[in-house]
Amino acid sequence: MAAIDLIVLGMLKKEPLSAYDIQKLVEYRNISKWVKISTPSIYKKVIQLEEKGLISRLTVLGENRADKAIYSLTNTGEKEFEKLMEEISDNPIRFFLDFNAVIVNINYLPVKQQKLCLEKIEKNVRTLKLQMEENMNKKQDNTTIPESGLAVLEQQYILTQSIEKWIVSVKERIIKDERN
Repeated sequence: MAAIDLIVLGMLKKEPLSAYDIQKLVEYRNISKWVKISTPSIYKKVIQLEEKGLISRLTVLGENRADKAIYSLTNTGEKEFEKLMEEISDNPIRFFLDFNAVIVNINYLPVKQQKLCLEKIEKNVRTLKLQMEENMNKKQDNTTIPESGLAVLEQQYILTQSIEKWIVSVKERIIKDERN
């Protein structure tokens, strides 16, 4: 998956990191809420990128005397990073929202279950919005966060607000259909 490659390569472009550090940055930046990326996929991806020669590993003595692998970008990795930046930015925009699988099939449920599913989605959207607000409040005055990071955070919040409005309209249509 090119997006995961780009995320990992981008983090290593800034500075050498361990797979654990990459995983922590993904969590800190809430990337996994918007890109399908999990902790195991990060560790697998680091191994794959090393095998492709895009990153190199330096094993250092870590805390508690355990060896720690620190990864950095190779010249080939730099070129791949730039290539992925161009390719991905040139692709059509797609939104993959898992709950849309429920929305597409909602009419196949009895109205009571439709409402229940929509209420659950609405609750999850509200929870996400609250998490985004907390995240924005924590990070807005942090001068170490680049403007591009704050821009993505703002984008995610605006999308969450839009989804929140949209789910209300979907619920209203279902209630209207029920009355007819």
